[in-house]
Amino acid sequence: MKTLLAIDQGTTSSRAILFSTAGEILETCQKELQLFYPHKGWVEQDANQIWHDTIGVCEEVLKISDNEIAAIGITNQRETSVIWDRETGEPVYHAIVWQDRRTADYCAALKEQGHEALVRSKTGLLLDPYFSATKIKWILDNVDGVRERAEKGALLFGTIDCFLLWHLTGGVSHKTDVTNASRTMLYNIVEQKWDEELLALFDIPHSLLPEVYDNCHDFGHATIAGKNIPITGMAGDQQAALIGQACFEKGMVKSTYGTGCFALMNIGPDYIQSKNRLLTTVAYRLNGDITYALEGSIFVAGAAIQWLRDNMGFFDNAKESEALARSVDSSEGVYFVPAFTGLGAPYWNPNAHAAIMGLTRDSNKGHITRAALEAQAYQTHDLMDAFLEDSQMNIQKLRVDGGLVSNIMVCQMLADITGVKIDVPKITETTALGAAFLAGLHRGIYKDFDDISKVWQQDQSYQPELDKETAQKCLKYWKRAVQAVTLLSEI
Repeated sequence: MKTLLAIDQGTTSSRAILFSTAGEILETCQKELQLFYPHKGWVEQDANQIWHDTIGVCEEVLKISDNEIAAIGITNQRETSVIWDRETGEPVYHAIVWQDRRTADYCAALKEQGHEALVRSKTGLLLDPYFSATKIKWILDNVDGVRERAEKGALLFGTIDCFLLWHLTGGVSHKTDVTNASRTMLYNIVEQKWDEELLALFDIPHSLLPEVYDNCHDFGHATIAGKNIPITGMAGDQQAALIGQACFEKGMVKSTYGTGCFALMNIGPDYIQSKNRLLTTVAYRLNGDITYALEGSIFVAGAAIQWLRDNMGFFDNAKESEALARSVDSSEGVYFVPAFTGLGAPYWNPNAHAAIMGLTRDSNKGHITRAALEAQAYQTHDLMDAFLEDSQMNIQKLRVDGGLVSNIMVCQMLADITGVKIDVPKITETTALGAAFLAGLHRGIYKDFDDISKVWQQDQSYQPELDKETAQKCLKYWKRAVQAVTLLSEI
């Protein structure tokens, strides 16, 4: 039986998942990944550990299965940035994670100088520490000898997909795909090329950068557990999830609830610049034909539940959060704004801090936990409103995935607050599945998107049950809570 191996390298773990061509999970192996916080607002990972963990989980899966592996697809945490030695593959510094905020002041200075309009027009992105460009510049400027080595052509840059590909191919392939390139703040998504004006703005040598290809491409070959396997699919995690959710028509939306929450709307082949501080990004490019997406990024989703577990000791297992939230009838006016790493779309305030508001002497763990779950629905509603205004496309349903969608309460809250139908797929590992789909598409296992759409199956759906008046009242107080957090960030 032919199978597809997906490498899913995320923020908190590295995974290898073996799929049948019907989208069934045959084998999986996962290893948790350590994050480092050397200073306030800094988030780093050991890039060597990412590589060793990734090849390790792949080897474990291949040892278990004796099925023929037709191809490998790679998907990854986007924006996380690595610079490494061209000859040895040794990173010059830890990987700087997408959540890292160390370049917030630099971004603010560039905004004050009037550069954001230029960046937005070329990349569809906002000037924010989230993206790769300012992380690259920080490494070049702050790690001894790195800029000099880079200018001599001795170093390479890549997002995690690119770093893994380089190692998987034994240093042969320094390539990335168009979706990951579109998140660097250096790639012109209208002209579809690295932009010399942006490279000059951030003072980054062109020699660092990988070649950029379609999402389906012959990226190279990997030898794993004695097997030589072609790598033929690659996409950033959120775009891979869009593909895994078979959102191939204009107006279709998927939202992934993992560490953060990321919602993407397929807007077709025409570039639209958001009026609501959403991002415009590349959804996918196949055979040179590009499809764009509007994206809303919420920095903290499941991470809020992790915080309640790890920092506050509310429960021992994240799955217990639903029972604790159900122990109360409502949040009793408690609102939780989980801005632990700033506010993402549509607010984009890197200086905002998290806050829990509306506490009384009667408030307990149940109210706070319920408020943390409700926050996911409120944040999603804010994104849906912005999608509607920017695209003028009505959203009838939302396809959701990620760890939090196993929480029935969260799914119903999403339906109640957004007012749209929520669809949960049978295979919730849609990020990895999207990478597998891309790999299989290039190998001819799937003929086209229609073939892939037939693989996608619905497991559960949730219809709105809360009356609109009550939903609007809740949203009104949520917006006030966000305004309060915004005001506090200016102090």
